[in-house]
Amino acid sequence: MTHDLVDSLGPLLTAEAAAEAQASGAEPGDLEQAVWLRLLERLRTEGPPSDPHRWLRRAVRTEARRARRTTRRERPYASEPAGAAEHDPAQLVLAAARHRALRDAVRRLPGRCPRLIGALLSPRDLTYREIAGELGISQGNLGPERSRCLGCLRRLLTPEVAARRGRG
Repeated sequence: MTHDLVDSLGPLLTAEAAAEAQASGAEPGDLEQAVWLRLLERLRTEGPPSDPHRWLRRAVRTEARRARRTTRRERPYASEPAGAAEHDPAQLVLAAARHRALRDAVRRLPGRCPRLIGALLSPRDLTYREIAGELGISQGNLGPERSRCLGCLRRLLTPEVAARRGRG
């Protein structure tokens, strides 16, 4: 049943996501992946929709609206964060040490994470499409993979950046 539902909805989802993506500022693959997740959640909690095609169209529009809201709220930095322009030698040494610790931690990450985080930190400022092509993974999987890798990186760095307190 579920396999038939996926097979029948696949082409419609691809077409609907492509139609809504341009106006929402999202990638069609991202919209598709979000709708598939919504469908899985629904199948687990409520079962299949009574009118799957209608449900799918509504789900795509809902995800497109969510993407538009997110795009409207995101703002690029107008300038570097406060203190970044410091030229104090002590601050420069500390910044270099932090960068070294970050690079060392990235190298210790498992699987594809070192390449993914390296691409995200690249001075070439690669787009998600370019990173996905460089790593040979789908663009829709890049966000979840990035989250997993950042979680691993956070766990590696936590002991190194934890505040050291005196005992007793």
